[in-house]
Amino acid sequence: MLLLAFDTATPAVTAAVHDTSSGATLAAADQVDGRRHGELLIPTIDRVLRAAGVGKEQLGALVVGTGPGPYTGLRVGLVTAAALGHALGIPVHGVCTLDGIAHAARTAGLSGPFTAATDARRKEVYWASYGADGARTHGPAVDRPAELAERLGDLPSVGAGAALYPEVFTRLVPGMPEHQSAAALAGYAAGELAAGRPLSAPTPLYLRRPDAEVPKNYKTVLPA
Repeated sequence: MLLLAFDTATPAVTAAVHDTSSGATLAAADQVDGRRHGELLIPTIDRVLRAAGVGKEQLGALVVGTGPGPYTGLRVGLVTAAALGHALGIPVHGVCTLDGIAHAARTAGLSGPFTAATDARRKEVYWASYGADGARTHGPAVDRPAELAERLGDLPSVGAGAALYPEVFTRLVPGMPEHQSAAALAGYAAGELAAGRPLSAPTPLYLRRPDAEVPKNYKTVLPA
């Protein structure tokens, strides 16, 4: 089966085509630009499909990162996945973005328990911890880094969020991925499906309210 995976929950706009029968990534593209998710995602998807020599009608399933992530960027990927899945009549699977980053770290050689963290803005991080077997043990959650210092102890850490706060994430592992990779996301999803473990629904993990909200108690400008 051919999987198309993509994620817009971090500053990286990333997409990949994965062949579950061979376990190979046929094509992948990543671009870090936290302000242009809406502009970049569809061209990136088209580019990896062309590079893989795969038509949309050949896809067997979609995999989309569900965050946690900022509201605006995250919904770009989720809405696109819902629209493509409906148009193609194929299932859409959700994967926690931090699980994809953790899988990339494992694939790159990291062993033992560790923490993955991404930038949540507002001087906060999205984070999750993983055990020696690679399974998520805590999170995902959003917190101020200072509130995590005692909780995380001296666990090794990966991700752009950890890199922003070295005074808290004191054991940042060098050479590990900072942002999401759709190739890792697809590899993780393929492994879970092959093991008979169902993936989550493509439901966003916002973890907090959006920055933009309807004003409360605003004054009417219409005549009474």
